[in-house]
Amino acid sequence: MSVEPEVAVHLRRARDHMDAHFTEPLTLAGVAAVAGYSPFHFARAFAATFGTSPMAYLATRRVERAKTLLRTANLTVTEVCHAVGFASLGTFSTRFRAIVGVTPTTYRDEHLRAGGPPVPGCFALAWGQPQPDAMPGTARSEKRGHGGAP
Repeated sequence: MSVEPEVAVHLRRARDHMDAHFTEPLTLAGVAAVAGYSPFHFARAFAATFGTSPMAYLATRRVERAKTLLRTANLTVTEVCHAVGFASLGTFSTRFRAIVGVTPTTYRDEHLRAGGPPVPGCFALAWGQPQPDAMPGTARSEKRGHGGAP
């Protein structure tokens, strides 16, 4: 089934809406309304255009983000589940395993063994920045007697 260009524009708008709001509770009817279609027509046209159902696309988008959080953030699986928009830990775990092949806990543990513990973002950003006291010629180093001024 080929989709008309003007229909594709509406479907992309709905897909973009899902990408931007995937952490929020989204329903098929709500996303279909963004496209301006009935839920049934939207689901058929979306699957014909993108090769997957709208809700499967949304679940995949959420799981992709969850994988990133499980690898990099110091959050529990339950916190990740809610952060990416799943209301139920059971549904999250089932969808995650169906898409990734392992449970969220197994996925996180495998990546922790391979690369060490996740680092809080604020620490990771600050790490490696020059410390003001260690920079000669700055006002702080001069006040502390580190020199730098003639």
